[in-house]
Amino acid sequence: MKIPTAPRGRKAVALLLAGVAIVASACAEDAPQDALRPEGPFAQKADDLWNLVFPIAVVIFFIVQGLLIYALVRYRHRPGREAAQFHGNTKLEVLLTAIPALILAGIAVPTVRTIFDITNEPTGDVLDVTVVAHQFWWEYRYPDLGIVTANELHIPTGRPVRVRLEGAPVDRVDNSAEVIHSFWVPRLAGKQDVVPGRVNLITLQADEPGTYLGQCAEFCGLAHAEMRLRVIAEDPGNFDEWVQDMKDGAAEPSEALVAEGQKLFAEGQFPNGPPCSACHAVEATYEPENPPAQAGPNLANFANRETFAGAIFKNTAEQLRPWLRNPSEVKEGAKMPAVGLTEEEIDSLIAYLQSLD
Repeated sequence: MKIPTAPRGRKAVALLLAGVAIVASACAEDAPQDALRPEGPFAQKADDLWNLVFPIAVVIFFIVQGLLIYALVRYRHRPGREAAQFHGNTKLEVLLTAIPALILAGIAVPTVRTIFDITNEPTGDVLDVTVVAHQFWWEYRYPDLGIVTANELHIPTGRPVRVRLEGAPVDRVDNSAEVIHSFWVPRLAGKQDVVPGRVNLITLQADEPGTYLGQCAEFCGLAHAEMRLRVIAEDPGNFDEWVQDMKDGAAEPSEALVAEGQKLFAEGQFPNGPPCSACHAVEATYEPENPPAQAGPNLANFANRETFAGAIFKNTAEQLRPWLRNPSEVKEGAKMPAVGLTEEEIDSLIAYLQSLD
């Protein structure tokens, strides 16, 4: 039995509509990870190089494809026609080699210049930040300020930030070998790999206040797609206030439920795991010569964070509850264990976490 097929015209229309749908899906008024909308000088340099190279590549593409289509049509097989035989044309071969070489040499000049501009160490008032990548979260240390945080990187506007990217040699949860990650905040800088046992450097800067979204750009395990990050750029005055808040720490709890959550966090005995304090700290300060060694993200100033768990969940009681109940159920690949909390214990821990400001 022969299965009827759609008319050729209907197929063409379907393909056209599918193509339009694919193109339209890439359109957005405010695409937070749009690398073609730079928001800082280092991202702008890469964008300027793109604006130079891309039109050249488009022109070459259409020239090559046009010549190919012309040759296919002009010299297609015809009955009684035999293809001409020849053994090369030295002048033509030299020309076809020299032209691409000259084009590549011309493009290489601005490319190399841009690479050096981006990788050169900035001068002046530079903020140093050490980024340590873990499965599946980001640790941010400010060695000159003596504070540490996670997943949400705060920076002042108009000031270059020299980012030192370190790959943790081992995973702090199960002591397994750490893997390669890639730090990427498209609107502020390009990608840079984070390799265990190595140090890579990248510079970023935001000209205007705002929240700039990023992502791990190297497959690193089950939760790779959910290893996100946020760079929160603030006016220098607001940034200094944030730094002071981090150093001051949270006040002692005055409510019974918060006090119960604090004790549970520090000393709780759970059926399936150690107390929260075994993996998490709530004090942001540290000595630069003695880096923090907690297995999980630092939770100082947690109540003022917009997100948690690799910057994928909004920081609300409704989102915290299923996370504390069973992390791997809401984030596949999460290494935080389900320690067997009761609903009453979850209530007190949520109250305590929301008091850390």
